[in-house]
Amino acid sequence: MKKINAIALYMLLGASVSLLPNLSSAADKELTMVGIPKLRSAWFNDYEKGLKKAGKDFDVKVYQQAPASPDEAQQVRIIEDSISQGVNALLVVPNNASSCEPVFARAHEKGIVVITHESVNQPNADYDVEMIENEKFGKYMMDQFAEHAKEGGEYAIYVGSLTVPAHNIWADAAIKEAKEKYPNLKLIADRFPVSEDRNASRQKTLELLSTYPDLKGVISFGSQGGPGAAQALREKGLVGKLTVMGTTSPKESASFLKDGSITTSILWSPGDAAYSMTYIAKMIIDGKRDQIKNGLEIPGIGKPVIDGKNIIFDKPLTVTKENYSQYDF
Repeated sequence: MKKINAIALYMLLGASVSLLPNLSSAADKELTMVGIPKLRSAWFNDYEKGLKKAGKDFDVKVYQQAPASPDEAQQVRIIEDSISQGVNALLVVPNNASSCEPVFARAHEKGIVVITHESVNQPNADYDVEMIENEKFGKYMMDQFAEHAKEGGEYAIYVGSLTVPAHNIWADAAIKEAKEKYPNLKLIADRFPVSEDRNASRQKTLELLSTYPDLKGVISFGSQGGPGAAQALREKGLVGKLTVMGTTSPKESASFLKDGSITTSILWSPGDAAYSMTYIAKMIIDGKRDQIKNGLEIPGIGKPVIDGKNIIFDKPLTVTKENYSQYDF
């Protein structure tokens, strides 16, 4: 009897020990994703919130690692470190699309999924997620501007530089929309590359107000153009007399929206982008790549257009003095 019990005990212990590797293996299968934005900023705080919400909703471990500044070399090092750590997916907002190509290629060699944002047709990415369609966004900005500047008149357009692709696509679309639908609006020059420098935007606006006394407003594609133009209006006592629209985050434009020196800020939600990127990465990891096609719906976000490797929503975010306090970025 004792012999039988000993054998039974041995078999039970052996079975328990044999289960341990399987338990460890199951734990090792937890999906880990890292979001790597351009830099640590209020804008990308919202991106991180989107990652955290997605992690909870989709049962994945997802966290953010951000460069201290928009330094492409520093961002590449973070990507390389993440590859070494064996993450399952990289969710990246590239500072420089070209410099990310080689590290994305290495990620794929390791079986790591790569999803980008603000980098249409990114080489070596599985997919790129965009919350706005570029031409529609430019047209929408002009439609909103025309609604406020009902009497028409002269207006100016600011971009970050003449080589920033997105800014200039938006500007082209806005100018085309004005020519086709709002003949009472007159562009005073093609565009001015001042919208990523607040002081440069301020100085350009002061100069234009002096040169063009009938100036009716400014459309700024770039985060600092709106605040710079708004500051110029404050200095000249013209708050509320011109229309100023920009792509500045709600927190940064708050004081200007509140006093009316910025009429409206139009942009998109980086949190929604992060949430969508996480969802798409998990689909690929779960073997559902074939389901990423037109008709796909991302929970709580909507149905994008799938154009090759680009997943494109049409979700501009319109921020006004009435709703800016709803946003935390």
